[in-house]
Amino acid sequence: MWFKNLTVYRLPADWSGSAASLEEALARRPLQPCSPLEMRSMGWVPPATTERLLHTLGEHHLLALGIDQKLLPASVVRQEAQRRARLKAETQGFPVGRRQMRALKMQVLEELRARALTRRRVTRAWLDPRGGWLVVDSASDRRAEELVETLRDTLGSLAVQKVDTERAPSACMAAWLMESDASGSFSIEQDLELQSGEPAKSIVRYRRHPLDGKDVRAHITGGKRPTQLGLTWNGRISFILTEKLQVKRVEFLEVAPERADEEQIDPAEQFDLDFAVMAGELAKLLAELIQELDGRQSSGRAAAA
Repeated sequence: MWFKNLTVYRLPADWSGSAASLEEALARRPLQPCSPLEMRSMGWVPPATTERLLHTLGEHHLLALGIDQKLLPASVVRQEAQRRARLKAETQGFPVGRRQMRALKMQVLEELRARALTRRRVTRAWLDPRGGWLVVDSASDRRAEELVETLRDTLGSLAVQKVDTERAPSACMAAWLMESDASGSFSIEQDLELQSGEPAKSIVRYRRHPLDGKDVRAHITGGKRPTQLGLTWNGRISFILTEKLQVKRVEFLEVAPERADEEQIDPAEQFDLDFAVMAGELAKLLAELIQELDGRQSSGRAAAA
């Protein structure tokens, strides 16, 4: 349940979707199994321990986009089509032409598609109307946009914006590294990626290595910019900040509620406890992070589109 990677959007200033209206909209587009002729199906799935498509706790909402994808590699279709082409050539006495080969491939694809195994991928998102956040648990921009576009289509409109800041994250990370100290409640950890500009685009990576040495400052002075930096917020959450303002490899440090006897805790109750802790901590982390990066929208939602 705990989010591992955060792609962060701002809700529009006038967004006021209620839990009831959200759930009603999601119910109109649940995930349906792939039909025999479909390779892919997309829709909303339960994000928590119940069958409801929206999980609400206080003012926080959790939803999940499910995608069923049939597993049918092109190499398998091509191999079977080639086998049938050889048999057909032997039968008709001359090689199979391009038109026949295309027809064979289509025939094989239709036959195998109906029997192909299906893999499900689920992407979760957290909505915080009070803080103005829409956060997708994904390190991939493509997957995050996929969820946002589906949610926009489901609701009819959703003018969210990617979080932006007045100062580039790479510039802030460089300043912190030159001073060997991050600002606010953030502290520098031991993971770093630096990259030079065109045309070389050389990359230097540090893993579990102190970053307060002269070599790091020399790289920055020499023109390399930080593209990823390991940070810890308030001693409670560690993560990697990227130049695209993504928060990756999130790890919650001793912030989960104490569990005296796990066997006595109901799974639904435990889910709510975890969700409450996660949402509360991430809301504070994101607000302070954007403020430290001189965010234009650090104290409120994005302006309505």
